[in-house]
Amino acid sequence: MTLPIKDSNPPIDDGLDPETGGAFKILNYDQYMAPGVMKTFGKQHGVDVQVTPYSNYDEMLAKIRAPGESFDLVFPGPSVMSKMVYTELLQPLNHSYVPNLQNVWPEYQDPWYDRGAQYSVPYTIYGTGVLYRADRVSSVPPNGYDLIWDEQYSGKVYLLDDMQEAIGMSLLRNKISTDINTSDPNLVRKATDSLTELIDLVKIQTNVNAYSEVPEGTATIHQAWSGDAIAGQYYLPKGETTDVLAYWRPDDPSERVIGSDNIAIPKSATKPVLAHLLINDLLDNEIGLRNFGFNGYQPPLTKLSAQYLIDQGYIPQNLMSAVVLPEDFTSGLTFYEVSPSTEALWRQAWSEFKAGG
Repeated sequence: MTLPIKDSNPPIDDGLDPETGGAFKILNYDQYMAPGVMKTFGKQHGVDVQVTPYSNYDEMLAKIRAPGESFDLVFPGPSVMSKMVYTELLQPLNHSYVPNLQNVWPEYQDPWYDRGAQYSVPYTIYGTGVLYRADRVSSVPPNGYDLIWDEQYSGKVYLLDDMQEAIGMSLLRNKISTDINTSDPNLVRKATDSLTELIDLVKIQTNVNAYSEVPEGTATIHQAWSGDAIAGQYYLPKGETTDVLAYWRPDDPSERVIGSDNIAIPKSATKPVLAHLLINDLLDNEIGLRNFGFNGYQPPLTKLSAQYLIDQGYIPQNLMSAVVLPEDFTSGLTFYEVSPSTEALWRQAWSEFKAGG
């Protein structure tokens, strides 16, 4: 998709001086950017970097649309990109400020959801699976999603608080459909009914805190993004080793759910030049590695290949299943932006599940 650039919403001019002073406001998932990276950037440019967190795209969109609110950076995925462009929530990028885009995988310099990278650059790539405490789970079924339905772990089982990830996983787990963007109401109903079973079966809970709750022991089983598994090693209680963590994803690459988050600049940004400069920093190989060392989510930077990260000791051997490779995006399944009617269908089903069935 080539997203339009409107006369009413042009990119900033070349050669502008960076803004200074006051707050530089980021709208992002919690704990998704290294505090050291933000602190260094703030010190270099004389600004106070502030993060407003969200748990899912619905929360993100509500906050960015709030009257009188403004943010300098936001992190949308492909499933919300075009709606944010067409409603002028994002401003086009000026690539003259982002020379480090050349460090990115070639396919992400011209991604399918934003041809020419006109509004976004890639931030992280990830897969979706199940993170669990290996010291509490004695055996894993061939379909690891079945762990979520295992009543022996009742009270310690969590889903991602994300309608696409949860309903999509149920479609796959129950072999209802491999179309994780389906518009068929019967298929969505079957998948949601299966999720609703979890309410009584395992007292299911939802959040996006697998990276901390599984290592700390609050959760035994948690649907999780691959970056949560890698980051989990940094949240283990003192004295525990990474051996207590394990991550399952389907063996068949064609059954793996994969995705990416991107960096974009809201139209409401008060510091758009600085926003471009932080984007460029995050695409620097050294800074990208520092950021990965905090959040566990792989940046699609060519130098920071999976093998490089493994060789540098960032990914323990027992969490190798969390590694995402370029070929995962060739054969895997991904969420994309659907029609309003399909989105409404999924949203209604998710609301019913969250309300208790």
